[in-house]
Amino acid sequence: MTDRRMHARAKAVVSPRDLSWIRAAFGAGLVSVAALMASTWAARGAEEETIRSHGYSFYGDLAYPADFPHFDYVNPDAPKGGEISIAFVGTLDSMNPYSGKGRAHLFSVYPYESLLGEAPSASVPADVYGQAYCLLCESVEYPEDKSWVIFHMRPEARFSDGSPVTAHDVAFSHNLLLDQGLKSYAEAVRKRIPKVEVIDDLTIKFYFAEGLSRRSMIEQVGGVTVWSKKWFDETGQKLNETWIEGPTGSGPYVIDEIDLSRRIVLKRNPDYWGKDLAINAGRNNFDTIRLEIFADDTAAFEAFKAGEYTFRAEGDSKKWATGYDFPKVANGYIKREELTDGSPPTPTGIIFNLGSAKLGDSRVREALALAFNFEWSNESLLYGLFQRRSSYTQDTPLMAVGLPEGAELELLKGLGDLVPPEMLTEEVHVPPASDAARLFDRRNARMAAKLLDEAGYPVGDDGKRVGPDGEAFELEFLFSSSSSPTTRSVMENYVANLDSLGVAVKFDVVDTAQYTSRQRARDYDMVVDSYAAFLGTGTGLAQYYGSEAAEFSLFNPAGLASPLVDSIIDISLQAQTREEEEASLKALDRALRFEFAMIPLWYNPDHWVAYYDQYEHPETIPPYALGYLDFWWSNEEKAKALRDAGALR
Repeated sequence: MTDRRMHARAKAVVSPRDLSWIRAAFGAGLVSVAALMASTWAARGAEEETIRSHGYSFYGDLAYPADFPHFDYVNPDAPKGGEISIAFVGTLDSMNPYSGKGRAHLFSVYPYESLLGEAPSASVPADVYGQAYCLLCESVEYPEDKSWVIFHMRPEARFSDGSPVTAHDVAFSHNLLLDQGLKSYAEAVRKRIPKVEVIDDLTIKFYFAEGLSRRSMIEQVGGVTVWSKKWFDETGQKLNETWIEGPTGSGPYVIDEIDLSRRIVLKRNPDYWGKDLAINAGRNNFDTIRLEIFADDTAAFEAFKAGEYTFRAEGDSKKWATGYDFPKVANGYIKREELTDGSPPTPTGIIFNLGSAKLGDSRVREALALAFNFEWSNESLLYGLFQRRSSYTQDTPLMAVGLPEGAELELLKGLGDLVPPEMLTEEVHVPPASDAARLFDRRNARMAAKLLDEAGYPVGDDGKRVGPDGEAFELEFLFSSSSSPTTRSVMENYVANLDSLGVAVKFDVVDTAQYTSRQRARDYDMVVDSYAAFLGTGTGLAQYYGSEAAEFSLFNPAGLASPLVDSIIDISLQAQTREEEEASLKALDRALRFEFAMIPLWYNPDHWVAYYDQYEHPETIPPYALGYLDFWWSNEEKAKALRDAGALR
C-alpha cells in the first residue's frame, strides 16, 4: 500500500495533565465519580476505599438496584418452550469467530458467557446504555481511581459438562485472546492491562496501566468470553485455528447440531446453572433456536413462505413493499410488524480504502460521493422507505449539527492546527440532495467533474479519466453475492453514474468466502461495509477509528488514520462527566464526517419483522434490542394451530 498524506502528519496525543483547558471549557462544578458512587462505597482498610456493587457503570448510576427481580422490559412469566427458526444467507466454514480465519455465524458464540459483558446470553440490559450487571460474577469491586478491579464469582456457575467456572478459566481466556486472538484486539488491550491475578478459585483481579485512560477497562475485562481451560488443555486446540466442535460453554444454550452447509441448531440446556438469576428472568425462552442456511436471499424468502423457518427480520425494501402479498399473510398465518428501533443506525456506506493512492485526495472521494443519487435510488428502487444517513451517531444527542458551539467548539479550538479552519467555520458535512427524477443529477455531476479535474484526473481522449501519471483512473468495487438484489441494483446504478463521469469501475461480485478473504486483506478500492455506531466513549473507539490499528484492524475497513480523530478519542477517554463526554463525541462525529472515509447510505428507523403467528413479545420493545432470540416467547397453542393447518413444515 502507498503512504497516506494523513500518516505524514505528526500525531498529537493529549495526556491527562494537558487537559486543563478542556476542564475550563467544560465548566466548573464537575461532579466526581466518587460523589456519584458514595452511597455504595465499602471500607477496605485505612488506606483505600473501594466500591463494591452488583453491576458497573462508569458514572455509578445503575438503573437496577441490587435486589431487582427482572429487567423492566421482559415478561417474567413468559412460558418456556417451542422453537424459533431464522435464516442465514451465504457460506460458513467455521464455528470459531475469534481466529480471523474462515467465516463463522453468531450462533457460534451462544454457548458462552462473561463476567459482565456483551455475550448474547449476558447481562447487558437493552433499555439503558453503558450499564452491565453481574452474570458469572456476583459482585464487582474497584477503587475510585479504577486502577484495578476484582470480580467475585458465583460459586454455582457451571459449564454445560457440570464442571465449575472458576477464576482460572477467566484468566486463561483473557490471556488466550491476547496470545492467539485478533491482533487489533490484543494490541489495544495488552498495553492497558499489564497484569491479571487469580486470588483464589472464585476471585480474580485485573490491574490497569498507569498514565492511560481507564475508561471502559472494567467493561473490557468483564466482557471477556469465558472458555473452559480444561477443554483447551485436553484437546490441544488453538484459538487462532478454525474449529467446528468448540469449547464447552456455560450459557443457557448448547449447540445441538452443526451442518455448515445446511443448519445450526441450539438447544436450551435444562440444567443451565443461571436460569433462576434475576438478570435471566423472562429470557432464554425457546427450547430450540434453529438457523437454516441458504445460498441466496431469493431461496431464503421462498423457504420462509413455505414454512421452512418461522421468523424473518426483513432488510430488503422491495420485499417489504411488494413481496408479502401471498396467502399466508392474507389469512393471518404470517404476521408483519414495524417496531421502533431506538439504536443509532449502523454507519453503513460505500467505504473508501484510504490506502489506495487513487483515493488519497479528499476531493476525489467527495467527487465520487456526489455521483451517488440517494433520492433517485430511494424512490425508484427502495420504495421510498428509507432515510439518508449522514452521521455516525444519527438521530441521537451525540450527532453533530450545524456549526460547532459551546463546549464542542472550545474543545476543537484547543486542538490548534490539527483542526482544519473550515471545521470551525463551515457547517458539518451533510450529503447533498440529488434529483429524484433522474439517476444522473447534472448539478452534482458538474461539481464532481470539477473536483476530479482539480485533483488531477481529467478526461482523456477516449472519454475516460486519467491520473497525474497518465494511467487510466480505474477503481475496483468489491461486492458480496450474498447481498440483496435490491442493494446490488442500487450499486450497479451508482457505478453507471461513475462511468458517466469518466471513472472506470470494475464492479467485482464475489461469493461470501472470497469476499471475506479480500475484505480482511483490504483488497479493494471501494466496498459496502460498516463501522460501529457509538453512544458512549471507550477504548473500543480506537479499535474502530484510531490510527494504531489502521493497517490491520478488521473493524477499520477504510484504514482511517487521522491524528485529529486520535486526539479527540484521547480527550473523550478522559471525560469525567456526561457533559464532557457528549461534547467530545459530537466533535468525533464532526471529525469523522470531515475525513470522508465513506459515502453514507440509508437507514431504517424501524425493525421490519415477519413471522408465523406463534410468537409473542413484550408490549414495549426496549430501545437497544429487538430481542426476538432473547426475550420473545412461543405461544404453543398458536404453534399447534399452525401445524394442524399445514402452514409449517
